[in-house]
Amino acid sequence: MYVSKKLAVIGGTFDPVHYGHLIAAEHARVELGIDKVIFIPTGRPPHKANETVTDWEHRCKMLQLALEDNPAFELSALEGPQRGISYTIDTIRRLRSINPDSTIYFMMGNDALLTIDTWKDYRQLIELCYFVVVTRPNYTIERSHPVLAALPDDWWQQMKQVEIPGMDISSTDIRRRVAGGKTIKYLLPNAVEKYILQNNLYRGGMTS
Repeated sequence: MYVSKKLAVIGGTFDPVHYGHLIAAEHARVELGIDKVIFIPTGRPPHKANETVTDWEHRCKMLQLALEDNPAFELSALEGPQRGISYTIDTIRRLRSINPDSTIYFMMGNDALLTIDTWKDYRQLIELCYFVVVTRPNYTIERSHPVLAALPDDWWQQMKQVEIPGMDISSTDIRRRVAGGKTIKYLLPNAVEKYILQNNLYRGGMTS
């Protein structure tokens, strides 16, 4: 599975997937010479244990529709709901066991980076993969930030920062728009928009 020299992993609830996710993945792929980008929807994300998340099957289907026109993008079921709460460290370990000869890059946004000290075994995670932090243009990752200051020098040396076009798109806003009867066109792929409307997702009110 995923026979590639360079693998990038992008995880999240993808509730729903939108152009911000896809643009970040494509820019990182091109800039770092990534062979394959693996999208891994979380089954039961630990940071949203008390929130309502759309069924995993729906989120996977939307991802399938969004990724189908890019052969470098692939969907993975490594964090399916049958595995319980999804921890990044466990996913990366499984991915490394499946692809022992691949270099693995883990993609994340700057907001997620600033909470890394709350992640399970995050210091071990740092040793298992290269981090790719996706930021908006001209954004500087401040090493003096209390959380980031505690990260080892080795992490800073191997960390990659990829700037992407500034886009104010979020899954939360898309869900709110659907619940409020507003348009979501051009915020996400047309096939995903159709799937949301056909399956009556997010219409019953705002999900977290």
